[in-house]
Formats: sequence, structure tokens, C-alpha cells
Amino acid sequence: MTSPLTLSARELRTTIGTYAELLRSHKDVINRLNVYPVPDGDTGTNMTLTIESVAAELGPLAEDADMADVCKAIAHGSLMGARGNSGVILSQMLRGLVAKFPGKGDVSADLLAESLENADVLARQAVVRIVEGTMLSIARAAAEGARAHCETLTALVRSARDRAKDALAFTPEQLPVLKQAGVVDSGGTGLLLLFDALCYTVANDPLPIAPSVDSIDVHVHEETEAREAGNIADLRYEVMYFLDADDVKMHAFREVWSGIGDSIVIVGGDGLYNCHIHTDDIGAAVEAAIDAGRPREIRVTDLTEQVIEERWVREGSAVQVDEQEELAPPTSVVAVVVGEGVGRIFRSLGVRVLVKGGQSMNPSTADLVEAVIATGSQQVVLLPNNKNIRAVAEQVNALVDQVVTVVPTNSIVEGFAALLDYDPDATAEENVKSMSLSACNVVAAEVTQAVRDTTTDVGHVRVGDWIGLTAEGVRSIDDSIAGASNHLLAQLITPSHELLTIIEGEGSSPANTRRITEFIADEYPGVAVEVHHGGQPLYPYYFGIE
Repeated sequence: MTSPLTLSARELRTTIGTYAELLRSHKDVINRLNVYPVPDGDTGTNMTLTIESVAAELGPLAEDADMADVCKAIAHGSLMGARGNSGVILSQMLRGLVAKFPGKGDVSADLLAESLENADVLARQAVVRIVEGTMLSIARAAAEGARAHCETLTALVRSARDRAKDALAFTPEQLPVLKQAGVVDSGGTGLLLLFDALCYTVANDPLPIAPSVDSIDVHVHEETEAREAGNIADLRYEVMYFLDADDVKMHAFREVWSGIGDSIVIVGGDGLYNCHIHTDDIGAAVEAAIDAGRPREIRVTDLTEQVIEERWVREGSAVQVDEQEELAPPTSVVAVVVGEGVGRIFRSLGVRVLVKGGQSMNPSTADLVEAVIATGSQQVVLLPNNKNIRAVAEQVNALVDQVVTVVPTNSIVEGFAALLDYDPDATAEENVKSMSLSACNVVAAEVTQAVRDTTTDVGHVRVGDWIGLTAEGVRSIDDSIAGASNHLLAQLITPSHELLTIIEGEGSSPANTRRITEFIADEYPGVAVEVHHGGQPLYPYYFGIE
């Protein structure tokens, strides 16, 4: 294979596609390495979701699309699909990388070196407090390596990769938390794969193979007394949203955010920004956006819950509660869930024991009895979250010594709503009244794919069609997930509704989620949107309208 003298639009697309494949194969390894700023184990996932959003934007382009169209897709896809701190920084790097590329023609070695320097500068501008030993250090090293050997494209990409690899190996010397854990930076590990992809495209160098996750030994010390006051790891919540705002207001916005949190990354421009912060004050983080413009697609993650979950994963016990570590409250909640993301959200809302189950795998009475006993509480509230499980749940009270009540939730989103009124110090009877009332205030809906032909009130359904469902049955039919979702939501949302919760499952994609959220923004500007990753099978999207 002859090494190219310049980088074409086709080769740029190949690089992004290769990078996406590398991130997918290394995702679990990168997650395992993640111990900074908190051991939340999601860096690989966030970087993968970000680059998959880019790939989704590139997908519809013609094979001979020019450089301008490819660069536009990369910039827009990375901005709209950025997830988490690492994803937002990666987004800014990609946007900086392609910003100077020509609309027509190829990219020379000298221009690629200049563009990698621009990516480094813009990535650092997006971060309010720069910390060395992170992916920012790897980006700078790669830019310096590219500039040092830009006589040919092959020499440039190899020098950038090699400098990035050396910088990654040095990260434990820059961050004590990495040295203590015995690992290199996770975000930097993910970024290095971009330069491996470039070397593959330009020089036909072999691609790295992901090591076994079990081969990576992470020495994470979770004792709170070992943390310094004001450490980023002490901040509890990750808040992310898109912000429509005048550019002139963003300086004041950054100033407000710098006083309420850390791990702050703000990328974008021309009236649209993707904003990320770790903070203890969710209200202030959102109010700052309202002062500057209009926030949308607000996501809040409990980082403390992610730390706990990471410990459960390492100990091989993602369901059982260690009663020596966590004193049982007077009233606990047991919830039936499907999907790891759904389980994580339920945990963050106070559920003590999770039982795996759903539409296609209903738990037995014995499963629910075991879960109730495992809570260690004298009173327990059960959330079946599926109408097929309610009858089994109703039997549990007669089979245990504890007092057990059932909130008749028929869906995951009803379970979410019910938990907003959960009080661990109230009785099970008091909880079931308030939680049932809260569950009734949400309109639940979902999208799935038809497995057989049938006739419904809204038309004929054929195998493979996407259908929108509510408790009343099929409400929409379409040949696309986004189409079925938007037709469904158009029938359900009324002027009185204020919030749409979207739970992404298997089969969802950043592109489809964006089509849905953009539809809501255009048609129902008064409805706020929250997107969560649930991971549930069979149903790409659960919806809750309140």
C-alpha cells in the first residue's frame, strides 16, 4: 500500500469509522481504567457514544462527499452527541481538528499539523480548570509530535501517535490518583486510539487489540478520609445540557459555573453550547443557564451512585445489599427492572434491591420474596413496573414476615415517577398512597418492533414495522424508530405537559434520539426533555410525559 501524500475526505471518513470501531472494542477497558475525577466507569462509554453520533452523521453522506460536507458532519455530530466530560472534550477536539480543513480538496501534512494544534488549543479553552495528566495532556503531546515531523503525512501521524503514547505512559506521574490506582488516564487511552486510527489509514499500521478487562488490576481506594477537602471526587452530581444562548452571555455563564463546581467543559458557539459540570448544586447549575438562555435535554447523574455501582461490579454483586455497609431504612423499595442503565437510575432514586425482569422475563414470586427479605427492612414497597408482574407482586405480602405493599406501576417511567415521592422514614402504607398518586401523573409510552402481522385501530401492522404503544394499545406505525416515536408523542403531549423523559434502550441511536429531541424542541418548545440511558432490550425508547 502506497502511503498518501495528503488526507482526502474519504480517508478522513475511514479514520473516523476506524476510530469508532476501536472505541467499541476498547470501551470496557477504558471504563475499567476510569478513576479520575471519580471512578464512575463511564469514560469509554461516553467517548464511544460521542463518536457513534459522528458516525451517524457521516452515514447518509454520498461516498464521494466533499471535505466540506464531511467536516460539517463531524463538527455537528460531535457537538450534539457529546456525552460526559470526556465526550465533550473529544467533541471540541474533533471540531477544532476539522475547522481549518478546506471545503474542497485534500489536507496536506502541514495543514494537519496546524489542525492538531488548533484542536489542542480549543480543547483547553473549553475546560475551565485544566488538569494535566488527562486527555488534554495527550492531545498536546500529539500536536507537538505532529509539528516536529510534518515533512510527510506518514511521519506526522506516527510522530503524533508515539508522542501521545509516551504522554499517556507519563500520566501516573502527573496525577497521584492514577499512580495510586496503578493505571494510566482513561480518557487519554481513548484519545490515543484516534491516532492509531490515523496511522492505520495513512500508513497501514496495525490496529491495537484490546486487552482482557480481567487483566487490568485497578487499586481504587474509596475511603473518604483519604480525600482532600474540595476534591472533585467529593462533588456528587454530573449535570449536562444543551444551551441556546447569545454568545456574549457565555462569559458570565462560565463565571457562575466556576463558582459552583468543577470538571467544567463548555463547547460550541454561534448560539448553541454543550455544557458539562460536576457540582453539588443542581439548581444553581440549571439556573445559570436560564439566566443566559434556554437549556434543553438536561441530564443529571448521581456520581456517588456510580462509585457504589463500580464497587458492586468489582465485587460481583450488583443486586444484593451489604447490610454492614448500608443500614436498612424503616421502609425499603424493591423494583423490577430490565437494563443496566435503568437499574442505575432506580438505585440513584433510592431503590434498595433490584430484581431483573420485564415484559419477556417475568420474575417468580420466589424471586420477589427473596428480594424483599434481602432489604433487611420491616416494611417494603414493591414496584412491579409491568402489568404482567403486578399479580405476582400482590402475593408477596402473605409469604413474608415483613409488611409489603405494591405500587401498581405498569412501566419503568411510572416507577421513576413513583420514586420521586418515596420517603424511607414513612410507613409502607403511607408510601404506597403518595407514590401511586405520583405514578398516575405520568403518561407512559414505548416504541418496539412488530414481530407479527396484525390489524389495529390505527392501521395494519406488518412484521418489522416500528410501533408506538401506550396502555391503550398501538398508537403509531412507521417504518422508522424516530417516525413511530414522533407520531406517538404528537398524540400524547398536551399544552399542560412540561417534561418528557426519554429512556434509551437497545436499538436506540444518537441520531434517532436527536431526531426525537429536535422534533420536541420544534413542536413543543415549552416541554423540557431529559434523556437517560436504560439499556433495556426490545424497546429502543421508553417515554414518560408529565
